Amino acid sequence: MSTKDFLEKDFYKILGVSKDAAPDEIKKSYRKLARKYHPDANKGNPASEERFKEISEAYNVLSDEKRRKEYDEARSLFGSGGIRMPGSAGGGQGGFDLGDLFGGTPGSTGGRLGDLLGGVFGSRSTQPRPRRGADIETETSLTFGDAIDGVTVSLRLAGEGPCKTCAGTGAKAGTVPRVCPTCEGTGQASKNLGNFAFSEPCRTCRGRGLVVDDPCPVCSGSGRAMSTRTISARIPAGVGDGQRIKLKGKGAPGERGGPAGDLYVRVHVTPDQVFGRSGHNLTVTVPVTFPEAALGAEVKVPAHRAMPVNVRIPAGTPSGRTFRVRGKGVRRSDGTMGDLLVTVDVQVPKQLNDEAREALETFRKAAGDADPRDELLRRAKDSRAKDR
Repeated sequence: MSTKDFLEKDFYKILGVSKDAAPDEIKKSYRKLARKYHPDANKGNPASEERFKEISEAYNVLSDEKRRKEYDEARSLFGSGGIRMPGSAGGGQGGFDLGDLFGGTPGSTGGRLGDLLGGVFGSRSTQPRPRRGADIETETSLTFGDAIDGVTVSLRLAGEGPCKTCAGTGAKAGTVPRVCPTCEGTGQASKNLGNFAFSEPCRTCRGRGLVVDDPCPVCSGSGRAMSTRTISARIPAGVGDGQRIKLKGKGAPGERGGPAGDLYVRVHVTPDQVFGRSGHNLTVTVPVTFPEAALGAEVKVPAHRAMPVNVRIPAGTPSGRTFRVRGKGVRRSDGTMGDLLVTVDVQVPKQLNDEAREALETFRKAAGDADPRDELLRRAKDSRAKDR
């Protein structure tokens, strides 16, 4: 990103958030806009693609705490065209206290301004420091089975990096940049303020140390450009719906040899028609007949991507009772397996033939006249009595 872009672009406005927006608010706004303007959802629409690049560029800066701080301070100090000192024209309440600015007495080289100039533009005495690439966040949808077993997915990402057209030089093909004659390639120029001096970005080369006479038409001479890339990412087994996966080093490329940022993938899992999830356990509801529940039976139960298993239903099993089948659930990070939780649903026949009806009448007579609701009604009566 060029110094001009860093100072002149209003990244908060691009993302539609205030300057004091919290990181979660910035992330939420970015995700909403990224989904709306993503190239995959707006194929053949150059305006949407350009807007998507702007959004990604803004998020790359504002999502990184250090870069956001440098951006805010750079715009505060340099956005009006220079630093206004107390007592100078245009100063007054808008000026800076020298002690606050330099972190000590006039003439010291530390403090907030020195940190800002060194952090954003580099310094005369040292080479520009490597900068870690920004973190990137994206989303992907998985089937229920792939979420349980793990899968490799292809992700299309957008981010800022060296311009591919000019290989990061900023110069048009067939030309090369020249060393800035003003700062001799340091990117810094010394400015005298009475009894002391400090360095500021060279105005000739805007802090780059190089002058581009014939700029690259793609990056306008900055050497940086937004681009899209496709990567393969391994989603581990057992990921849950809504879970956020961190892929180290898969984010935006670093600058000046710095490490790449990280990629965060928000996973959405499509519900299954048979199985559910409860942590690392799978759940399934199995219908059983009244005779099976009353007399006991061994029933076949489906297992995820495996042969059915037999579950013993004891005599007198009520509807809603849950049985546990060990080791037939979701794999944990330590390699152990969760369980399969089987819930019994006793089915009541909707139609009976004469033989079945006669058998049930015989059963009712044999069971006696005891009302299974007697105890419930007794407790309700006692409860009413206590309330009086």
